[in-house]
Amino acid sequence: MRGVLSGLNAWVLQRASAIYLLLFVVLMPGRIIYLEINSFTAWHTFILSPVIAISWILFFVSLLAHAWVGIRDVVVDYVHTFWIRLTILALIAFYLIAMMIWVLRFLLLHAGVGA
Repeated sequence: MRGVLSGLNAWVLQRASAIYLLLFVVLMPGRIIYLEINSFTAWHTFILSPVIAISWILFFVSLLAHAWVGIRDVVVDYVHTFWIRLTILALIAFYLIAMMIWVLRFLLLHAGVGA
């Protein structure tokens, strides 16, 4: 199971995604409070900002990448039968990709970014 996201690469990806997730979780609520976003119209205008929409997309990409590295490490460490491991990893990858497609669809269509 040696690949692109093994060893140091996986470690760096997980740490970098954790840093972005932490910064996002700390700074985004502060930004919402600072701008006094307390209505749907204000929220919609806020989300329409390209910088904010991109930061949300990066948040979910980071979240799913972080989850993938963590779950993959647990599965590789504890599931020793190759075919079972491969099946579990394929199902998890499919699920995470489906989640990312759903998030992108939501952000691009419902937030008006793609319109």
